[in-house]
Amino acid sequence: MALQNIGAGNSDDAFYRYKMPKMVTKIEGRGNGIKTNVVNMVDIAKALARPASYTTKFFGCELGAQSKFDEKTGISLVNGAHDTAKLAGLLEDFIKKYVQCYGCGNPETEILITKTQMIHLKCAACGFVSDVNMRDKLTTFILKNPPEPKKGSKDKKAMRRAEKERLKEGEAADEEQKKLKKEVKKKGLSTSKDGHAKASSNKKKASGSDEDHSSPAISHVNEKEDADSDNDDVQWQTDTSLEAARQRIQEQLSAVTADMVMLSTNEPGDKTKEANKASHSPRRASPPPEENTEVENGNTNHEKLVEEIKAKLMKGVATNQFQSVLGSLSGSAQEIMTALFEALFDGVEKGFAKEVANKKRYLAAAAAVDEGSQLLLLRAIETFCMKPSPGAVKEVALVLKALYDADVLEEEFIVQWYQEGLASGNKGSQIWKNAKPFIEWLQSAESETDEQE
Repeated sequence: MALQNIGAGNSDDAFYRYKMPKMVTKIEGRGNGIKTNVVNMVDIAKALARPASYTTKFFGCELGAQSKFDEKTGISLVNGAHDTAKLAGLLEDFIKKYVQCYGCGNPETEILITKTQMIHLKCAACGFVSDVNMRDKLTTFILKNPPEPKKGSKDKKAMRRAEKERLKEGEAADEEQKKLKKEVKKKGLSTSKDGHAKASSNKKKASGSDEDHSSPAISHVNEKEDADSDNDDVQWQTDTSLEAARQRIQEQLSAVTADMVMLSTNEPGDKTKEANKASHSPRRASPPPEENTEVENGNTNHEKLVEEIKAKLMKGVATNQFQSVLGSLSGSAQEIMTALFEALFDGVEKGFAKEVANKKRYLAAAAAVDEGSQLLLLRAIETFCMKPSPGAVKEVALVLKALYDADVLEEEFIVQWYQEGLASGNKGSQIWKNAKPFIEWLQSAESETDEQE
């Protein structure tokens, strides 16, 4: 069976995932009893997730002819002889009015009927609720014949809850194993230190090299255990400290770009010394005066970066040269990405998602440096939406959808960014509430594709 993309605007997209069968019609009868039979109306209706009676009735309303759909046989008839192209054009009108989301154009919507007898389309991708024009003739038929609720929705929710509980139990088990390993390492370290003290108590005090030469095996074990204990300390630091932020960035990015994203609080010449001191000394409760001064001057540095990027954009930088332009700027990778996003969309509130779609080539060039750059871009979007710009916060799901469709952002990094945002303690933030419908749509779409495979 020949397939085509749902929606005329997506006809040229070879990778569009939503498809439906091409319409097949057959003219039956003669004279006053001539009728047009839409042979595969049931298959088309299944692809659109709408009852076949809706599409058949829509043809009759638009053509001013009687129409009938037989639920038992699945036969769809419209009085009169009508061309396939004409009926296909009417089907396109039906898709625009009753299937596609008015916000993002996605056909994965659900018909909702309110208590006041109003019809809405709720999008599973962006969460936008579209208001259907109630003056249309088909709305009366829909109100009298409401769509049946989706079967298996409760089962899916139960499966998702069970999966979440399983993941929580696995995380708790992993934490217990880490604690046990840490206790075993500490016990081994204490015993090795006692043995080393007994071996060296009968000798005179000598230099460090003599002690290493006298007991090489014990010192070697101690060095390994010290390194392991240091790593454990880094893993269990609090999330609010500056060192924890460094550690998270290093884990998320590759080894090549980790040094670029390090929060610049140390001087270039003293990086190794500071790292050695930090690894063998207890973590400080508050940063030194030099770090505080850099934090205070962060706004001025950010404003300078924004102005520099705006000036270079005004000169008309080509997309293929955009990465080299960003590389010439001074600052960490996160600071540059945040400044780039603000320079592109400063002052934009209404139509924020459309502006992002129009300037996606710059974001694609910036996010193509490596895999970690996608997380940097997502954090830049988060920072921009945290500012007092209600229009940007409302359209965050549409922005993520536009960048996801344009292959600028991948599903893996979007979900990771969302989970990190919830884990940071800002669950009540409006940005996570608005992005939740799109994240749930991503996860449900992935589970459906896995089931089909």
